[in-house]
Amino acid sequence: MSRKRYVMGSWVGPFAGIGIAGLAVSPLQAEEVSLDEISVVSDKPARKAGLGGAGPAPKPADPVGVLPVVTDRFSTVTVVSGAELARSQPTSLGEALFDKPGLSATTFAPGSASRPIIRGLDNHRVRILENGTGVQDMSDLGEDHAVPINPLINDRIEVIRGPAGLRYGSQAVGGVVSIENNRIPTSIPPGGVAGRVTTGYSGVDNGRNAAATVDAGSGNVAAHADAFRSVADDYNTPLGIQRNSFNESQGGAFGTSYLFDRGFVGLSFSHFDSVYGIPGISSAAQRTRLDPVQDKLQARGEYRPLDGPFAAIRFWAGGSNYRHNEFGADANGVEGIEAVFKNRAAEGRIEFDHVPFETAFGTFSGQLGVQADRRKLRISGAEGGLLRPTDTRVQAAYLFEELAIGGGLRFQAAGRIEGNRVAGTQALFPSDFLPDGPGDEPVESRRIRRFAPKSASLSALQDLPHGFVGSLTGSYVERAPTSPELFSRGPHEASATFEIGDPNLKPERARTVEVAIRRAEGPFRLDATGYVTRYTGFVYKRLTGFTCGDTFDSCGIGGGDLRQVAYSQAGATFAGAEIASQIDIVPVGDGFAGISAQYDFVRAQFDDGRFVPRIPPHRVGGGVFLRADGWFAQLSLIHAFAQTQTGTLETPTPGYNDLKAEIAYSRPLDPAVHGLSEVTLGLRGTNLLDDVIRNAASFRKDEVVLPGRNVRLFLTARF
Repeated sequence: MSRKRYVMGSWVGPFAGIGIAGLAVSPLQAEEVSLDEISVVSDKPARKAGLGGAGPAPKPADPVGVLPVVTDRFSTVTVVSGAELARSQPTSLGEALFDKPGLSATTFAPGSASRPIIRGLDNHRVRILENGTGVQDMSDLGEDHAVPINPLINDRIEVIRGPAGLRYGSQAVGGVVSIENNRIPTSIPPGGVAGRVTTGYSGVDNGRNAAATVDAGSGNVAAHADAFRSVADDYNTPLGIQRNSFNESQGGAFGTSYLFDRGFVGLSFSHFDSVYGIPGISSAAQRTRLDPVQDKLQARGEYRPLDGPFAAIRFWAGGSNYRHNEFGADANGVEGIEAVFKNRAAEGRIEFDHVPFETAFGTFSGQLGVQADRRKLRISGAEGGLLRPTDTRVQAAYLFEELAIGGGLRFQAAGRIEGNRVAGTQALFPSDFLPDGPGDEPVESRRIRRFAPKSASLSALQDLPHGFVGSLTGSYVERAPTSPELFSRGPHEASATFEIGDPNLKPERARTVEVAIRRAEGPFRLDATGYVTRYTGFVYKRLTGFTCGDTFDSCGIGGGDLRQVAYSQAGATFAGAEIASQIDIVPVGDGFAGISAQYDFVRAQFDDGRFVPRIPPHRVGGGVFLRADGWFAQLSLIHAFAQTQTGTLETPTPGYNDLKAEIAYSRPLDPAVHGLSEVTLGLRGTNLLDDVIRNAASFRKDEVVLPGRNVRLFLTARF
């Protein structure tokens, strides 16, 4: 008899996670799945699990190179599969998502400190999750801080834009980057053991990558282990070596779960440590580098009662200790620790799915949840003046209801309310941000700010002829200012900034309308979205035009090497579109040859006519592909237009062309003979024109050029 498990579900809605692209699902429904036959036993459609459940239900993987389009969600979703991660082998989340429509990255230190940007929004408006809980790092505090995640050990990355992220807090107003892996296992693999090994080498930086995952289990107990290591030297550019751009990271995890008839409960421990350089003129001269280390404990579980008002009860919990040192050389060339950054965080969430019920209008299904977070930041050392110790606490409750009317029409309404308490030390600076003279430093005092952000959304999803699906979403979101935005008050050497917060910031308000049309079935696949967001009190980093040394009394014209940055608020409007498409044209063997195309843009402007700084440019691209008989090959070109819609004191960024090519071959094997089930070998080339690529969204675009021509050899073996 084949071993079976329950596919743990999650609520299907704008706050929900995303499962397998294009699969039709019915909400709040658990189905038995045969892990040996990979088939649904029930005659009902299997419900997808996403961020809210135990992970996607087992099913045959989509063919390599097929554009994943999610048609059963109200929000726009970008999916990067584990197979694509194994071929591209990014060493940062930003690198993994940089050229996807609607997405970019900070690329402050390419290959290490490169945080995702969603529709021109970054840092405190983009929340990064691992298996449903926050990544709990300090990458939102400064662009020079890396996200402690190595993409190579992950099964997939999903980017959810718009109101879908509100389930995880108002800090996700820009979107959610969800990393999914099996560190808390939810099933036992067929045969009891499964795993993969991935390795690769890149020429542009002498980069070496290796990662391995193993899943095993017996009876009711499942276990997971993984490990990774990535090493790269300073990379080449068309202008020469980008000095101080090296990176090295390693880590791993172990997790175990107990599986039972109506659910599961599991626990995992992970470790990450890294060291990387900060490129740029002054930081390279000072040999600036960071060494983040994080230890994290996560738990999650789910229970589905046989009767009662709730169809499912599930929980997530996580806590971590994070720290990094910032090293650099002083004026005498003596190296030392300039600052120590520490972050302690804990998060918990519990959700209840109520049993669906019928009404005269249709079937209602819904979910309610409560969430609590706490985060303590501390900076010590020579840069301790950047931010005095802060303590942030968040409690929240959220609720949604979905109404399935019939005829492929569904409505959803959702709401969230938070209680935010941010405690720190405020610094009162002059309105012109200039000192009166030597020894003039801001007056400091302890302060606690309290906020009660409220959010709501209303969505409609309609099945259309010929496999198309249309959606319309309207949302209102309030975001509380974060502790760095409120209380920053000093130098940050690694980013070469002197940052000044505003302790009187008001909550940020965003009103969004989004319309989309998608198609996942047949030879033509399309994912197209347009949106407009109107912000009241948009918080941003404003360059004042002054420079500073390590203390405020040095600020002024020519006052030092650090650019003075002040957190400010203004009304702003963001409008944009993102389109990805693919069509199979010619049958070849057991597959197809075809063409692909993409386009995206963001226009962000303040109410007074000024442009919002560091916005990605218009991009257009396309190419040809072939997938057949185990082979996959593609040739594509992305053209980024020059970014001339620049913020105050920001320089224009020239356009560029990024030509890419790839060829790979996958061969299935007999595990009984070879000990392996599949081997994939390939070559991937990027920036083959060796163009000078500068990222308009980067603080360091005038000093840091992205890697030049590169060819990567990759190998993945599964067992």
